[in-house]
Amino acid sequence: MGCLLGGAVGDALGAPVEFMKRTEILRRFGPKGITQYAPAYGGLGTITDDTQMTLFTAEGLIRGWVRGCFTGITTYSGVTAHAYLRWLQTQGERPTCDIDFGADEPGWLFQQRQLHSRRAPGNTCLAALRAMNSLGEPARNDSKGCGGVMRVAPVGLFAWRLRQYESPQDAFRLGTELAALTHGHPTGALTGGVLAVLILALTDGASLREALAAVKLLLRAEPGFEETLRAIEMAEELADSDLPHEEAIARLGQGWIAEEALAISIYCALVSRNFKQGVILAVNHDGDSDSTGAIVGNLLGAMYGVKAIPVEWLEPLELRDVITELAEDLYAFKDWAIGEYSDNEELNQRIWRKYPGF
Repeated sequence: MGCLLGGAVGDALGAPVEFMKRTEILRRFGPKGITQYAPAYGGLGTITDDTQMTLFTAEGLIRGWVRGCFTGITTYSGVTAHAYLRWLQTQGERPTCDIDFGADEPGWLFQQRQLHSRRAPGNTCLAALRAMNSLGEPARNDSKGCGGVMRVAPVGLFAWRLRQYESPQDAFRLGTELAALTHGHPTGALTGGVLAVLILALTDGASLREALAAVKLLLRAEPGFEETLRAIEMAEELADSDLPHEEAIARLGQGWIAEEALAISIYCALVSRNFKQGVILAVNHDGDSDSTGAIVGNLLGAMYGVKAIPVEWLEPLELRDVITELAEDLYAFKDWAIGEYSDNEELNQRIWRKYPGF
């Protein structure tokens, strides 16, 4: 629960300053930068497309599991692609091909009307989903924007619940596949695999240093790994240096592209003493403040748990109850006695209505 709520909190803190330079942030909010919610999208504690898509990732994974229980076969990338197309519909758009949205059974998440709001969605995500010809096919572009990595933290949580059957390599593969649905460059996809494995390892009790060591071994086996590995190692080196934080983050980039967003988030998680410090550090820089805030919030939330999130950030968070319920279901799904051989028809129907298996 801390991972998803932490990501949403980081997203909401960074949302008002997403397009600001650091000098502008300090001029507006003072020498410490932004440390509390400021107005964005008509409210305080409002989320952006980063959290919206993260929620649809979680929903897609659960619906993929439900599909497997009822039909005996599933494809997590295909079912999650369908979830992303429902997110596309919440943005007032549709794919150019004729894919059935399942309008008669949209599921619980799509029915949350607050999600039907445009929050500066990424152009690459929109374009790739509009152009999708079949569910689960990789994007036909060369983008390595951060829109792939910023949404895949639920893969790590999902893999942790299935750790008896699934390996870290499986989590890496799935995180990469889901990022590749919209981002066709190897770095845009592989960073998704990296974040998925980091969340899996942290949830399983590893330290961030241990998780990074493990994921670098997996990463080196992938074609086109060099750019992502270089960014991770640079974040580690800078975390061990005496450079001021703002200078170190500037060396890592601005976060608009995948390896920079991942590296900035890893750096902030490594050097921070607690959840609050890490998130504040991640949003007060030139660049994509909400995405780096979301990713470091996922990491630190997985490390420290929901109790580490400041209550003044958690209480006013938009869709907090929805995020909490989805996080609870992402933990509980494995124990649902559902499917073709279940004799609990009431539970079968209730889960299918909430998470139809397609």
